[in-house]
Amino acid sequence: NGNAGFQQVLERLESDPLCQRLSLKSFLILPFQRITRLKLLLQNILKRTRPGSEEEVQATQAYDALEKLIKDCNENVQRMKSTEELIYLSQKIEFECKIFPLISQSRRLVKCGELTALDFNNLSPKWKVTTRPIYLHLFNDCLLLSRPKE
Repeated sequence: NGNAGFQQVLERLESDPLCQRLSLKSFLILPFQRITRLKLLLQNILKRTRPGSEEEVQATQAYDALEKLIKDCNENVQRMKSTEELIYLSQKIEFECKIFPLISQSRRLVKCGELTALDFNNLSPKWKVTTRPIYLHLFNDCLLLSRPKE
């Protein structure tokens, strides 16, 4: 998004009739779609092979290998999504000191959301309650509380 030249070339390529108005993202997803179609094809092959035959053994081995590949792909996609979330969050959050590295290979964002902090003022004769928004970021290894810039 930050590279204007890349954006222009990408728009030109995506508008080309050869690409059929598909985005770059759709071309990146295509191999994953093919893998899941292969799984369906192998399931149908397994239904039609004779039990105990050499063909069934080979189709079962291929199916198991494909299952492992799909599982690895899904795990890698989840890991990339998690890393993208951490990068986005690290760009939004500004630390007073850079002691806490937000982006880590093992760190994942589990849950985040806005909360309302209540401040009670005991010094005044009447109890005065003030509210301010805070954000909770729960990671798999720590909890981070942040507040919006004033």
